Amino acid sequence: MPNNILDNIMKKSPKERFLLVMAILFLLLYFALGLFVIFMKNFPLNMDYKYRIAFGCLLIIYSFVRCYRIIIDNKD
Repeated sequence: MPNNILDNIMKKSPKERFLLVMAILFLLLYFALGLFVIFMKNFPLNMDYKYRIAFGCLLIIYSFVRCYRIIIDNKD
């Protein structure tokens, strides 16, 4: 299975590989930002804690959606 994924990535053009790396980077960025919003004690914006949790969870869910889209787009 991992060899199949590696072969699939190597078949892509350099532009497609760069876009894949950028998509993975932003996936990680959204996930980290969601955790940052939830667990930061001195959050710079004046938000109630329950809204911070909701916003952080929304960012984490969005990162999972992006992960799903990356997986679906790279099956061909």
